[in-house]
Amino acid sequence: MEEYGKILIIAMPVFLALIIIEKIYGIYKKNDTAPLIDSVSSISSGITNSVKDVLGLSVTFLSYEWLVSKIALQHLEANVLSYCIAFFVIDFYGYWSHRLAHQINFLWNKHAIHHSSEEFNLACALRQPIASLINLFTFLLIPAALLGVPASVIAITLPIHLFLQFWYHTKHIKKMGFIEHILVTPSHHRVHHAINPEYLDKNHSQIFIFWDKLFGTFQEELDDVPPIFGITRPANTWNPIKINFQHLSLLIQDAWRTPKWNEKLTIWFKPTGWRPENFEEKYPVNKIENVFAFEKYGTQNSKKLIYWSVAQVLITLPFVSYLFDNIAKIGLPNIFIYGFFIFVTIYSYTELMDKNRLAPVWEGIRLGIVICIIGYYGDWFGLNHVIPISNYIIFTYLIVSFLAALYFVHFDFKTNQNQYINS
Repeated sequence: MEEYGKILIIAMPVFLALIIIEKIYGIYKKNDTAPLIDSVSSISSGITNSVKDVLGLSVTFLSYEWLVSKIALQHLEANVLSYCIAFFVIDFYGYWSHRLAHQINFLWNKHAIHHSSEEFNLACALRQPIASLINLFTFLLIPAALLGVPASVIAITLPIHLFLQFWYHTKHIKKMGFIEHILVTPSHHRVHHAINPEYLDKNHSQIFIFWDKLFGTFQEELDDVPPIFGITRPANTWNPIKINFQHLSLLIQDAWRTPKWNEKLTIWFKPTGWRPENFEEKYPVNKIENVFAFEKYGTQNSKKLIYWSVAQVLITLPFVSYLFDNIAKIGLPNIFIYGFFIFVTIYSYTELMDKNRLAPVWEGIRLGIVICIIGYYGDWFGLNHVIPISNYIIFTYLIVSFLAALYFVHFDFKTNQNQYINS
């Protein structure tokens, strides 16, 4: 956990800087592909995922280390060769786990968050799951285990492989010539994120595009079919925690509703989107039928709400950085208390972004959590040793945040709604 936290301390400002550069470039080119409120939701999703990973909130039934100990035909050292083998095998693992997440109903729940943005930009790359609490696909790393690639090499290569998938989430880079035949490019990945019938469930590769060509899932971006992004059952919320469990919630409801016991069991393993017969009529859910004729979610917002949302995520990032940089010092079980605070924080301000009138309640809960923590420990997990007035800073921020939520709910939302109706 501590090592991964240190890696994220370095990665976070790099990703944020690139997101800002893309935003500025889009404004300069008069083609802004990154609405601020959408980017806030995406970055918030990235925070929840990284906190989940750092806290170790996942279970692996079959560990790679155990695989190596049981089936390795030899044992490689941690050298250039073992890292190259690890990277190649992880990419094979990534293709199949990614493809299965698109094809099996219950697996889609952990991946829907990544596709939930109706934009396509660098920030949406950060929409990563907290619902992936169980790792089922370690067996796909068997080739590396047979060759005896050390577990430490896999552990280092996995985040590198993930971070290298960041750059191609952009509309500003067009087709890239001969590179299109080797690597996954922005053009390939635009196809993957599109909900056009021509593009659905294509281009699952993560680094090397030849996996799709080898296994029959490749689709080139067509000049006459502009990609439309999102998911066919739109999330209709900025709250990443809600998005993470929307599909699971529908599966549970459908499994409960169906009178057929075989369907209660098989619904989880059916193709993604499958529902029992006539359920679309009996229990309809919002679904996009014409990809060129739907209204994107959350486009009518006051500038005040947008800028406040940006401020909230920027304030949250130092809280997260302090956690990642002080995991050992904070210790168990306090890191879980800290993580819970981060989750409540994101839930609270994204509920405000959704114009939920209960947002001040969540702000009140957040303030109550901090009062309990500082009242019990005397300060914010040792932050007073770094910033002596940190207690006052944190309390001031949370009180302002609570009052701001009250203002938006009781004044700004009503004013903005009236302006929208009158226009």
